Amino acid sequence: MTEIWHNPRCGKSRETLALLESRGINPRIRRYLDDPPTEADLRAALAALGQPAHALLRWKDAPDLDPGMGEDAVIATLAARPALIERPLVIHGGRAALGRPPESVLALF
Repeated sequence: MTEIWHNPRCGKSRETLALLESRGINPRIRRYLDDPPTEADLRAALAALGQPAHALLRWKDAPDLDPGMGEDAVIATLAARPALIERPLVIHGGRAALGRPPESVLALF
């Protein structure tokens, strides 16, 4: 199963979803602002992404946060403030990729 953590107001998120659909891939769409991921969901996504939690945080939208905060603190922040999650995130086959640029998610298939 393929899943996209999607924000329909985000251009990159819309572009990534359109790219997947143009390739015949119809992912499960998780509108993460309406259905926020739990800390466990975030840990699983980060394991699939192979990146530290800092990679999923939209730092430009979080000037109040300390860049030196630890992994657990970043995950807790993302769970509490899902608008800070970098998007889109595509998860497929136990791996994940950020759609920045949108074409980067094609490496999952």
